[in-house]
Amino acid sequence: MFLADQHTHSRSSPDGSASIGEMAAAARDAGLSALCITDHCDLLDFRGRPDLSFSWAGIEADLAEARSALPHVPIFMGLELGEPWEAPEFAAAVTAHPELDFVLGSVHNLPSALGGQDFYFVNYQSEADCYAVLDPYFDSLTGLAAMDCYDSLAHIIYPLRYMNTRDGNHAALDRYEDPLRRIFAILADKGKALEVNTCRGTTVEDWRWLLGLYRDCGGKYITLGSDAHRPEDVGKGLLDAARLLKETGFSKLTHYVKHQPRLTELY
Repeated sequence: MFLADQHTHSRSSPDGSASIGEMAAAARDAGLSALCITDHCDLLDFRGRPDLSFSWAGIEADLAEARSALPHVPIFMGLELGEPWEAPEFAAAVTAHPELDFVLGSVHNLPSALGGQDFYFVNYQSEADCYAVLDPYFDSLTGLAAMDCYDSLAHIIYPLRYMNTRDGNHAALDRYEDPLRRIFAILADKGKALEVNTCRGTTVEDWRWLLGLYRDCGGKYITLGSDAHRPEDVGKGLLDAARLLKETGFSKLTHYVKHQPRLTELY
């Protein structure tokens, strides 16, 4: 099985600290087949302000050094692109990099009309607070799914990290089955992938129902990512996620090379 962690962050992300080489060494030590570094390019910052500061320069240098030091570890160049509709021309320029293998499309923030801050900064005092955020969140996800600037739709359960795990609510996604089906149908129609994001091994089982919906909507491509921001988290939960894929009726994993999906058998 070609098991690649396709959602990881290095020191080129504002919330990362390790070099790409350190992350790649951790992938090797975890027995992974490959690593994809997907540093942040968020077009809104954490507080909801426009951010066009992304540059490839530091990533290119760090990646070259890592590949030289670890020639037997496949390291793919990726990107986590957040809120691309905020600056579509800038997003297009960033994702036109000729060496780019893989783009995760992400929604981290409230819509600009609602303040634009990252979901992390919202105080979820009740389930009503949660649903007041999730309603526009699924509108944003639907809009992102319809775009062409990404390969895999990232961590669609992202806000639940803060609503439920951190703030102790019990927000449920079953009330969003209809928008989820619309999103999954768009992915299937456009030949895009769905990311199963393990949140460093903590959320694997949360994907079971969603994977069933995705399969029912014709979804084919699935990428796996730990969302590791530290070397010690690289690969966490990926084997469990692969087992869950088999249990929910999938037989293949997907990784990307120059934006082309490569399918490998699960076993």
